[in-house]
Amino acid sequence: MTSLVAELLDDPALPDKVAALQERLAGEQTRRAKFYEEITEGDKAEFINGEVIMHSPAMARHTAARVRLTKLLHTYVSMQRLGQVYDEKSLCVFPRNDYEPDVVFFGLGKAALIDLTTLKFPIPDFICEVLSDSTEIRDRGVKFRDFEAHGVGEYWLVDAEGEVLEQYLRRGDRYELALKSGSGEVASSVVKGFRIPVRALFDDGENLRALRSLLA
Repeated sequence: MTSLVAELLDDPALPDKVAALQERLAGEQTRRAKFYEEITEGDKAEFINGEVIMHSPAMARHTAARVRLTKLLHTYVSMQRLGQVYDEKSLCVFPRNDYEPDVVFFGLGKAALIDLTTLKFPIPDFICEVLSDSTEIRDRGVKFRDFEAHGVGEYWLVDAEGEVLEQYLRRGDRYELALKSGSGEVASSVVKGFRIPVRALFDDGENLRALRSLLA
C-alpha cells in the first residue's frame, strides 16, 4: 500500500475526496467517449488526463530517427517472428489515457489480439518516443509514469537533436535507466536478441550497415 493511499484511508474527509475523484473520472470518461467518436485516421492525437492533445508536424530529424528505428525493429521482429511492430498512428489504450507512441512492439500474445481492422491497440511491450520540444515534458512525465505503472517492459527515449538514446527497463514495478549514450550498442531486454549500434538511430550509413547485419 502506498503512503498516499494510507494517508487517504486515515483522512476523515475520505468520502468527500472519493466523491470528487469519481466525479472527475466520470467527466473524463464522457470526454474520452467523445474523443473516440470524433477522432479520424488522419488525426495525430492523444487523450491524456481528460484532455485531447493534438500533435503538430515533426521536424525531419525526428521523423528520420523514428523511421530508422522502425526499419530495423520491424525487420528483426518479422524475421524472428516475435510479434508486431507499428509506428506513430497506433492508438494504444491504457486504463485512463490513450497514446500514439512513435514506435511500439507487441509480443506474440498481444499481437494475436490485433487484426487489420484494429483501431484501439493494447498496451505495448516496448515503446519508443522521439523527443521534441512540444512533447518532452509528457514523454518524461505522465507517459513515463503510465508506461511504468502498466507493464510496458522497456521504454526508449531518443533525443534526435543531441543524438542520445536513453533505455529504461522495468525492474519490478519501476523503471531503471539501463543506458544513456550516443555511441556503443543497445540490446533490448523485451525484444529478445535485438541489438543495434546506437548510431544507427541517427546516421543513415550506420542504419544501412545495421540493416545488412540483421539480414545477414
